[in-house]
Amino acid sequence: MNRPAAFMGKSNRFISIGVIGAIIAILLLSIVFGSWYTVDQGERGVKLRYGAIVGIAEPGLNFKIPFVDTVEHVSVQNQTILYDHVESYSKDQQPATLRISVSYRVPEADVEELYSHYGTIEKMVDRLISRKVPDEVKNVFGRYTAISAIQDRTKLGIDINETLKKSVEGPVTVDSVQVEDVTFSDAYEQSIEKRMMAEVEIQTKRQNLETERINAEITVTQAKAQADSALAKAQAEAEAIRVRGVAEGDAIKSRGEALKQNAQLIALTQAEKWNGVLPATMVPGGAVPFLNLKANTGIE
Repeated sequence: MNRPAAFMGKSNRFISIGVIGAIIAILLLSIVFGSWYTVDQGERGVKLRYGAIVGIAEPGLNFKIPFVDTVEHVSVQNQTILYDHVESYSKDQQPATLRISVSYRVPEADVEELYSHYGTIEKMVDRLISRKVPDEVKNVFGRYTAISAIQDRTKLGIDINETLKKSVEGPVTVDSVQVEDVTFSDAYEQSIEKRMMAEVEIQTKRQNLETERINAEITVTQAKAQADSALAKAQAEAEAIRVRGVAEGDAIKSRGEALKQNAQLIALTQAEKWNGVLPATMVPGGAVPFLNLKANTGIE
């Protein structure tokens, strides 16, 4: 009866020793594996000791005191948050819905401040960015009419971007703000479309009128050039006629002067042009052309 009891006692001791050994082994493994940690390249580690910040861990392998130190990982990479339904009114009181995207990041030097004041990035974004976006968008969008908000979409985005960057202060940097979309009511968008189509038609008519004006100017210029050319040609011809007339007049005058000085030149000219044939018909009492009997016979 005593031997079984002694055996059972020894078994219980072995079990107890095994449990204690296992616990010690687990503790040793926890100490070994809990004394180091890694931080990714796009993160920083906030090292806490009993809840208090004792340092910021850089990317790579780092060490800590097991069961005493803890590490919170904070991303320093660029992140984007989308605000899909931001309501606002234009300057001419037209309701609109905007979709805004905000790109931001936590500067490496501000990781400790971020954790101290906000605990997580999500809480920081909620307090510093998400609360600012609706108000700043309304302030900027309210300076634009519905038409100008559509036509000057780029300028609207620049103004919202600059305004929101200036308004957000804290351990965060807003890299960019983009206006992804602006939506008005269906009725107003249809009226805008009709108005824009009318403006396009007006511009087209203006361009057509300008084209017609230019074509008319070209036609007038060509006609004037042709008229100038015809006038110049007529003037040239008139001048040529005048010169020929003056030349002929001078010739006649010279011949007249010559005839006046030599009366026999006429008879000589007639004789040079006579072909030697007498007229077939003679008029009674008429003179025989080119014959001067007195001159030829010597009878007076």
